[in-house]
Parts: sequence; structure tokens; C-alpha cells
Amino acid sequence: MTLLTSFFLQLPFMPEQASSFAQEVDLFYLALWGLTVFFTIGVALAAGIFMIKYRRKRAGEIPEQVEGAMLLEITWTVLPFIMALGIFAWGAKLYYQMYTEPKDALEIFVTGKQWMWRAQHPDGQREINELHVPLGRRVKLTMTSEDVLHAYFIPAFRTKADVVPGRYTTTWFVPTKVGTYHLFCAEYCGTQHSGMIGKVIVQEPSDYQAWLGGGTKEPPAAAGQKLFASLACNTCHYEKSGGRGPTLVGVYGTDVKLDNGTTVKVDDAYIRESILNPMAKVVATYQPVMPTFQGQVSEEQIANLIAYIRSIGKQDGDGGTAAPAAAAQPAAKPAAPAAKPATPPQSGAKQN
Repeated sequence: MTLLTSFFLQLPFMPEQASSFAQEVDLFYLALWGLTVFFTIGVALAAGIFMIKYRRKRAGEIPEQVEGAMLLEITWTVLPFIMALGIFAWGAKLYYQMYTEPKDALEIFVTGKQWMWRAQHPDGQREINELHVPLGRRVKLTMTSEDVLHAYFIPAFRTKADVVPGRYTTTWFVPTKVGTYHLFCAEYCGTQHSGMIGKVIVQEPSDYQAWLGGGTKEPPAAAGQKLFASLACNTCHYEKSGGRGPTLVGVYGTDVKLDNGTTVKVDDAYIRESILNPMAKVVATYQPVMPTFQGQVSEEQIANLIAYIRSIGKQDGDGGTAAPAAAAQPAAKPAAPAAKPATPPQSGAKQN
């Protein structure tokens, strides 16, 4: 009996709490579980008592008719309503905290692919089926998939987010314990779905910096700048205006007017769409001549292009350009060449 008791006491009924969200998520879950148990037992006991107390005691017995009880009806309507509102408010608060993008976060780009996870850090360090992060720092993951729907799930952090082909999704967390934690794909993605696993390694900040220092790497913005040139994007997108496509200097984060009269914000999703489907949103005053790069660039290369476009300095007063910060300020966000790469001489400069 002692051995059996000891075994059950050591069973991990919940994963380790290793992020700033974990404790409140568990508390919310336990509150829901407790309410469920309370009302299940309460209703079962009440039903049992009423069945015994008010059972028919003799054949032909006609029970006394009760014409309502206003206080009882108000009670069982108002109290559950208040509890439901409380649960909603608590859950909405927690959801808002978990899905509001943080400021000053370490941004890491993650790509899901059957059946592996690829991660790229701001300085260019890459890893497969592993994610190294520093203790106590906000970490934001910007994710996409190269094939089918996946889900990035770290049980110890209580974070899970869908990884969707054709778009970017984000999640974030603050690791609170040094250690190694499980990483799963929580969305069935094919025959080897169960093998799409990995680990998240939380390190002291000094150890994380030492890990970043190992190996050869190239910042995403620098890699994006080279790719931008190799795809001949600079033949249409000049540093100054006058090219077949709009200048990309200082354009990230701004609103641009399209040929249909609407405006769109230049962000990661817009840049990615402009690279893969340049006819979707053409910038006003420019011709829809940009070729598509669908199938020619990978998600990681798109991320590098976006990082480069984000790093380009702002335009000065006379239309000149501040020196690009591509190599010095690699963007930690996934990128897509919002700049319309120009390939053939006639390739147009349409910006998404």
C-alpha cells in the first residue's frame, strides 16, 4: 500500500510550470475542473435524495402540486449567470495577455515542415527540432508552414499556436526555469505526425549568448540583402524613386495606396503576398508587371527578405536614403521580400 501511495503521489498530473503564463493557466483550468466536480456531485446527490424522498409510496398516489417558487427560480438563474460571466472575464483577460504581442521581445522565426521544426534566431543562428531561449526574457515566435497545418505546442509553457501555410501566426512566452522541455506538433499533419517532436532549451542569459557565439551564421537581414540582389529585385526597386517598382526604403510599417484606391499597411504578411502573388495588391501609379516568385524562394528566404526590407533606413528629405542597417540590425521577424524582385528586364515593380 505504501508503494502504491508513493507511486500515485509522484505521478505528474500536469507538466512542469516553466513560463510566466503557466501558473494562471493552471489555476484557471483547476477552477473550471472544480466547478465541474462541484455541480456534478451536487446535481447527482440532489437527484438521489429527491428520488428517495419523493418516490411514490403507494399505488394510485397523486403527489401534491407545487405552483412554482420564485426565489428558487431567481437563484438558479442569477447565480449560474454570474459565475458564467466571471469565467468569461477571467478567460478573456488571460487570452488577451497571451495573445497580445509584447514589446522588446526576442523574435525568432519558426518554420514547420513535414516532419520537423526549423528555427532562425535574429543573428542568423539556425537549429532543427530545438529552440534555445534565454531565461527571463520575452520571446516572440513568428511562425509559418511550408506544407500543411501544424501546431507549435510547449506544454511546460502552456502555449500552443497553429502554424498555417500561407500566413504568419505568433505566440510568445517568458521562460522562468532553466531546463529542457518537450516540444510537440499538436495538429495531425501526416503519417509521421507523432515523430514531429523536439525540445526547448532554456538557458541562463550568459549561456545563451555563448551558444549563439558558436558556429558560422549570417544575420537574416544580410542574407536577405544578398538574395534581393541575386533575384535582381534592385533592377526595379531603386533606393530612390524612378524604378519600375516603388522604392522600399523606409516603407516597412507605413500605409501605401493601391491602384484600386484602398490602402494597406506594409507588414510581414503584405510583403510575403507581394513576393508570391504580386498581382493581388498593386501599388498606385505602378504597372502590374512584377513576376511571381512562387516556388522559387523558401519560407526561410522570404523571412530573410522581409528582415532586409525592415532594416533599410528611412528616406531623408530629398528622397535620398539613410544607410541600410541590414547587416547591423537583423530583423528578428520572418521576412518576405516586400520589394518586388525584378527578374526579367520587363519585370515590373508592383508592391503588395
